[in-house]
Amino acid sequence: MEVTRRLFIGMAGAAILGSAALTLSACGAPRGAEQPSGAGATAGASAEPTGSTGVASEGPSPATVPAGTDAIVVYFSRAGENYGVGYVEEGNTAVVAKMVAEATGAGMFEVAPAKAYPEGYDECCNVALAEKNGGARPAIAKDVDIAPYKTVYLGYPIWWGDVPMCVYTFLETHDWTGKTIRPFCTHAGSGLAGTAGSVASACPGADVAQGLAITGTTAQNSRDQAREEVRGWLA
Repeated sequence: MEVTRRLFIGMAGAAILGSAALTLSACGAPRGAEQPSGAGATAGASAEPTGSTGVASEGPSPATVPAGTDAIVVYFSRAGENYGVGYVEEGNTAVVAKMVAEATGAGMFEVAPAKAYPEGYDECCNVALAEKNGGARPAIAKDVDIAPYKTVYLGYPIWWGDVPMCVYTFLETHDWTGKTIRPFCTHAGSGLAGTAGSVASACPGADVAQGLAITGTTAQNSRDQAREEVRGWLA
């Protein structure tokens, strides 16, 4: 069954998120009295909902990894117009990803789409919904060899109650056997929205640990609080 914006919000309010559906994170969040502006996410993927899949570059790109570490922060984040915080130069998830890397000493790798999402909130939401409805796997611009890492901190925004489709492109490219994935997300009311289970399904053989959910407004506007939430999760 095709998911429409009206149907999704109705189902979320009735069955999943209750009153929090009015502030559903990222794409899918309605514009309300506060006139939020943003896709509630972080850096994006193909504007073609059923476009090419896989890695657009010729090969893996090295991550920014401190010597001797066996952990890496892999994240997808979208700047531009974000829900509740307006236009931002650094996406909500990127802000949190840097806090995770700082606290753990892990390396960092950003999942970058081959074709960026629109900067505008509504336009991005429309593309993200089309990708979700079509089960798209948008091409990503580069990849990284995750074989050396035992722990992967995986960051993403919640779009339409799910992991963005370009993140699935990355996840389905790799062998996750024996690895620990620690998911974290930014959102506008949905929390993790069940995405830890989605990640586990996309990464057979991995141990998916308890996740962390931080609102986009906290990530952008209350960074000390966000940093404390990250430290509490990692403790």
